[in-house]
Amino acid sequence: MAENKQKKASAKKAEKKSHLWLWILILLGIWWLNNFTLKNTETSITSEKVSSKVRFAVISDQHATKHGIKNDTIVQSIKDASPDIVFMLGDMYTRKSEWELIQKPIDLTRDLVSAGYPVYCVTGEHDTDERYISELGKAGAHVLSYDEETVDVNGSRLHIMGIDNVYYSPTFDLNTAFSLDDSSYNILLAHIPNYEKFAEFGADLTLCGDTHGEMAQLPFGGGPLYCSDKKLWLPKLLHKKEKIYDKGFFDYEGGTMFITSGIGVYPAPVRFNNRPEVVIMDIRPKG
Repeated sequence: MAENKQKKASAKKAEKKSHLWLWILILLGIWWLNNFTLKNTETSITSEKVSSKVRFAVISDQHATKHGIKNDTIVQSIKDASPDIVFMLGDMYTRKSEWELIQKPIDLTRDLVSAGYPVYCVTGEHDTDERYISELGKAGAHVLSYDEETVDVNGSRLHIMGIDNVYYSPTFDLNTAFSLDDSSYNILLAHIPNYEKFAEFGADLTLCGDTHGEMAQLPFGGGPLYCSDKKLWLPKLLHKKEKIYDKGFFDYEGGTMFITSGIGVYPAPVRFNNRPEVVIMDIRPKG
C-alpha cells in the first residue's frame, strides 16, 4: 500500500516537472519570437504628389551583434517586397563595437545596392564613426548629413532630405537648412524623432527610428511599458495627457511622421508584442 502511494507521488512529481519544462520551453519560444525573428510591416498612405505607387523599405536600429538577425534574412525580406528605394535610419551598430560588428551594416548596404536598390542613409547617435560613414559611401549608399537629393521614381518626383542630429537645440529649425519642393513629394530622414519641430517644417513624410518602438508593448493597444524619452512607466495608461511618440504614424498639418520599431534588441533582448521589423510603405496616388 505504502509502495503504491510512493509510486503515485513520484509520478505526480515527474508530471509537474514535465509541465514546468514545457512552460519554460513555451516562454523561451515566445521570447525568441519577439526578439530574434523578423517581420515585414506593410502600410500605405496616399498623396496627390505621386502619379503612381512608390514603395519604400525602411530599416533602422540594427545594433549589429554576432547572434542577432542575419543580414541575409533582412535582404531577403526586402527582396520579397521589391521596393523602389531603401531608407536606412541609423544606429545600425552600437557605439564602441568591434569593427567586425561595424562591418555588418556596411555589408548589408553593399548587398542591397548589389541587388539593385538605391539606399539612402542617415546616422544616429551610435553609428558616427567616420570610417564607417566613408565605407557606407563606398558601398554605394547615399549618406545624407544635411544633404538633399531629388529623384524620379515611377514618374513621381521625390525630394529626399536627411539630417544626422543627435541633439536638438531650442532654436533648431529645419527651414534654415532646407526648402520644401512644392512640385515633389518631400521626405525627411531623421534618426531621432522630434515631432514638434518636424511638424513645423512640414515635410510630406518624415521617417524616424531610435525608439525601438519602446521595446515592450502592452497588448490591446495599451502602449509601451516604458517611455524612455519622458521616463514614464505605462505612459498611455497612467499619463494620458502626455504625447507619446513610440511607433507608427503621427500626423501633422500637411504630412505625417512615421517611427519604425527597428531591428535590434539594444540594450537588451526585452522586446514583447513588438517584433523586429522591416517596414514596407507604399505611397499611392490620391483619388
